[in-house]
Amino acid sequence: MKALHNTTAAMADNTAVVYVKNMVCRRCIIAVTEIFKEHGITPVNVELGKVVLPTSASRDKMTAIRHRLEDYGFEVIDDKRMRLLEQIRIGVIEYVHNPGLQEQMNLSEYLQDKCRHEYSLLSKLFTEMKSSSIERYYIAQRIELVKELLVYNELTVSEIAHRLHYSSVAHLSGQFRSVTGLSPTQFRQLQHHHLRPLDEI
Repeated sequence: MKALHNTTAAMADNTAVVYVKNMVCRRCIIAVTEIFKEHGITPVNVELGKVVLPTSASRDKMTAIRHRLEDYGFEVIDDKRMRLLEQIRIGVIEYVHNPGLQEQMNLSEYLQDKCRHEYSLLSKLFTEMKSSSIERYYIAQRIELVKELLVYNELTVSEIAHRLHYSSVAHLSGQFRSVTGLSPTQFRQLQHHHLRPLDEI
């Protein structure tokens, strides 16, 4: 097990932050919140990848919480570079799933604002640690959302393209085929659809 002395990062107002890997949805926020409450700690705030505590937890309590989080597929992040990498991943997921953000700014601007680092630094770190670019990761997440919407079968391909801010149906279809080897229509016609959990992309 990793050393625990860097598990929580103290803040100026005596609160402490715990960084948690693999939080990718609202259900994750609920689950992580409940885990901390189970151990007698009510977080000040919980968002994707980050839990703000009213004060630093004891070593024994954090050990127990760490084990409980791991039972649910989460992981406390101790390393600063890993924390930043997780911030980038979560930022991309948030951006893909929030069309309103896409109307306000581009992905690089959003990540700079969220992570408080220049995009060039974020891009270099991500490529070093994931052996893939942020742009490729963004496309993979975007295509996974397209697949999900195709499986729901409630929107036409044209409506999906519009909702996800593709410049055209042809752009969506070309990107989809380059990632999956299928057109959106061919994918929709499959009897068994393979959707990947967001934290495994």
